Amino acid sequence: MNIKKQVLPLLIAGSLGMIASAPALAIDQGDILVRGRIINISPDADSGDVYSSAVGGNVAGTSVDVDDAWTLDIDFTYMLTKYVGVELLLDLSSQHNVSSKGETLNTLAPGDIIETRVLPPALILQYHLLPDGPVRPYAGFGFNYTYFFDEKVTSSLDNGLGGVSGLSLDSSFGWVAQLGVDYDINENVFLNADVKYMDISTTAEFDSGALGHVSTDVDINPWVIGFGVGTKF
Repeated sequence: MNIKKQVLPLLIAGSLGMIASAPALAIDQGDILVRGRIINISPDADSGDVYSSAVGGNVAGTSVDVDDAWTLDIDFTYMLTKYVGVELLLDLSSQHNVSSKGETLNTLAPGDIIETRVLPPALILQYHLLPDGPVRPYAGFGFNYTYFFDEKVTSSLDNGLGGVSGLSLDSSFGWVAQLGVDYDINENVFLNADVKYMDISTTAEFDSGALGHVSTDVDINPWVIGFGVGTKF
C-alpha cells in the first residue's frame, strides 16, 4: 500500500523540519517513556500452494493472502542510557482474514476462508539520535512472538472443501525493525509516529473432505504504521 512507502521520508523530513520551533522534553538515563498509538497492520503476505494428503503433494493454484487490520498498541521504553532504550511493545489483538488467492482455491472457496485473531508482543532495543531535542528520531531492532488464536473457517471454505475441521495456525518467533520519531508539544506530552517491519510466518493446517489433511506455509511479514501520543516518567 502507498502509505508504507510515504511514512519513512515523512518521519525524516518531519524530524528535520520541526526541530527549530518545538518545545523541549529531554530524555535521560532511567526515564520511562509510555506511548499509545492507533496502528495499521499491513501484511506483505506470500504463500506457496497448499499440500494435500489426498493428492499426495501440492495443489496448483491454491495460494492465500492476508488482509490488513486496524488496532491500538501501547509501548513502554526504559532508557538504559541517554541514547539507548529498550521497548516492550504490547498490541491489542487484531483480527485478520485469510482469503483465497490462487485460481484453483478461489474457484473452490472464493473470498475469505479463515478468520483469526493475532497477538504480537515485541521487545526492541532502540537508539535515540537526539535525546535532548524537541524532536527525537529513533531506530530499533528486536524480536517478536506472534500468537494466533480464535481461528475459524468460513462457510465458503467449509462448503467448498466438503467440510473442514481441526484448524490450527502455528505461533511465530521472528525479528522486528523499527523507525520512529517523538515530537514534543509541551513539557509533559509528545506526539509519536512509528513504522515497523515484522518477520511473522505461520503454518496453517486442517482436515477436509475434498483434500484430506491440508497444510500451507504463509509468510505474513507486516508493515505496522502508527500515530499517537506519549509521556515521560
